[in-house]
Amino acid sequence: MGKKKKSERKGKKQHKKTVRKKKSDYYEIKGNSVERKKQQCPKCGPGVFMAEHKDRLVCGKCSYTKWK
Repeated sequence: MGKKKKSERKGKKQHKKTVRKKKSDYYEIKGNSVERKKQQCPKCGPGVFMAEHKDRLVCGKCSYTKWK
């Protein structure tokens, strides 16, 4: 009873479902003002948010990296 060969495997691979975030999730409304939750890229300007990793912030557009 060894490993199964590729031809013996049954069924399809299960894929992870990715959860897409909306742009509205990056903003918070306080009273009459709008506050940004995430940091913006200093090179690309307003509207381009940086991804937050464990040890760094990275811009997905220009690959600018800011270490924590």
